[in-house]
Amino acid sequence: MKRLYLPGTIPFIGILGGIFFANRVTPYVLGMPFILFWLVLWVVLISATMAVIYRLDPANRKEPQA
Repeated sequence: MKRLYLPGTIPFIGILGGIFFANRVTPYVLGMPFILFWLVLWVVLISATMAVIYRLDPANRKEPQA
């Protein structure tokens, strides 16, 4: 596996590992229970992480037109 793809595992670990940490209802963050906020936060972070990996991957670079 390319080292470039290793940051893609961070959101996976954050969601699965954080469930045990965030498994509570009370504090409300932005009007949502903490567990829902935690999952929404990681959905946004997954999108950002995948966008960075996509931009840095040399396979996605456009070849110059001849």
